[in-house]
Amino acid sequence: MEYTDKVLEHFNNPRNIGTIEDANIVVRAGDPSCGDGLLIFLKIADDRIIDYKYKVFGCGAAIATSSIASELAMGRTLDQVLAISPAVIANALDGLPNNKMHCSNLASSALCTAIMHYRAKLEEEAATPPSSPEHSEVNNDTP
Repeated sequence: MEYTDKVLEHFNNPRNIGTIEDANIVVRAGDPSCGDGLLIFLKIADDRIIDYKYKVFGCGAAIATSSIASELAMGRTLDQVLAISPAVIANALDGLPNNKMHCSNLASSALCTAIMHYRAKLEEEAATPPSSPEHSEVNNDTP
């Protein structure tokens, strides 16, 4: 199995690994058939990804696709990120062996899931009426 120079570069020097303490959304994704797992943390503001960190467990292709996906998504609008398909990820790495394409699916589907969860959370918050302020009791008795 031969990897491209870009795959090897992202495997040996993965970008944006870590966690975000105040992430808007955290999503875990995995591929039970091969044991790869991905945990992504997104900080979103004004419908744009302003920070992206992840932790990944898996083969070199899983690490490389997670790394390039973080670079592709950083600074983009949520709609732009939804367009990051497995093929976009593989092409950004100058290709993946056919038996490793599922790794690009992992990163792409994790991003889609994260954005769907984030948008659902926003809708839920918008549908929840704000709590009314506490009213202090007024004593209407005059001496």
